[in-house]
Amino acid sequence: MSKKPLILVTNDDGITAPGIRTLIEVMTSIGDVVVVAPDSPQSGMGHAITINSTLQVEKVTIDDGSQLEYSCSGTPADCVKLGVKQLLDRRPDLCVSGINHGSNSSINVIYSGTMSAAIEAGVEGIPAIGFSLCDYNWSANFDACKTYVKTITENVLKQGLDSGTVLNVNIPNLDKKDIKGIKICRQAKANWEEEFDKRTNPQGREYYWLTGKFVNLDHGEDTDEWALANGYVAVVPIQFDLTAHHSIQQLNTWEFET
Repeated sequence: MSKKPLILVTNDDGITAPGIRTLIEVMTSIGDVVVVAPDSPQSGMGHAITINSTLQVEKVTIDDGSQLEYSCSGTPADCVKLGVKQLLDRRPDLCVSGINHGSNSSINVIYSGTMSAAIEAGVEGIPAIGFSLCDYNWSANFDACKTYVKTITENVLKQGLDSGTVLNVNIPNLDKKDIKGIKICRQAKANWEEEFDKRTNPQGREYYWLTGKFVNLDHGEDTDEWALANGYVAVVPIQFDLTAHHSIQQLNTWEFET
């Protein structure tokens, strides 16, 4: 029996995306790898799951390697659920998601299919990491990511993570020589100022394109946005318990009698 850790790999850009191919390459140098990833891009799906239609899974071979791979018709969260409950022959020691094409820093973690896959693994009690490179290009160069992906993964396997904690890792779009190191950060307070571009199609029917700009409202030097802007890999420990614990005491002072 192999003594290597069993690693579940997934993403939201699709199983053929260059980012996940790089992640698979790194993970196969660390452990036994099973890939369960969407058969098409699922960016921005958040924690969506498929409940009103069937899911299809196909065993595939994308490139050479020791990994076992499955493409799935569902969302990133679906992929993790299927992997853990149906496709793996034992519980994985780790789940990694990515490497995403584009940043998942700050508020983007809420919308991210990449991070939702990692969070789903965390819900199952499996240590999990989401990796993102701050370059949206399909042809992005992931070479600089490899060292950081490997060292962070090995640390998680060695040290473990607190229950309910998942790591959100964002890597700046820089050459390896220009990356200054790793910073443990908090999530910056930021949001999207969104607009809808209203248009009319040739048949006269109106439709909308979502547009907008990302606005960082946080000037702290301990945030993921600061770290990325200053050449560091940003590591943010996140949790899926959304309880606003600081508000419980105040709410208990309200009068709820009817």
